[in-house]
Amino acid sequence: MGASPTGSWPTAIKESFGSVANLKGQLNEAALNVQGSGWGTLAWEPLAKRLVTEQVYDHQGNIGNGTVPLLVLDMWEHAYYLQYQNVKGDWVKAFWKIVNWEDVRQRLQKVRNLDLGL
Repeated sequence: MGASPTGSWPTAIKESFGSVANLKGQLNEAALNVQGSGWGTLAWEPLAKRLVTEQVYDHQGNIGNGTVPLLVLDMWEHAYYLQYQNVKGDWVKAFWKIVNWEDVRQRLQKVRNLDLGL
């Protein structure tokens, strides 16, 4: 857990974001700029067949923009307030230490193999 993704799947990150650091930066920005309650997500966009980051907020139907969530950073107060109070940035930094990259890789592999017929 934590650290950075390993194995062959960082190629997908490189193709979509240029680097793991860029992915983290984009997801951090999406999460930290949620107004009210919501999530920052790393998702698979099936038409473009690429990874994207996005915001989902205030129970926005709990569906992104036709994407499949692979990794979700919870920005609702219940996720961080007891440990981090109003310092959302500290929660976001700590989040990267608990990411199960192998789980995210498996989710990506499954969704990439899904043929939507489009």
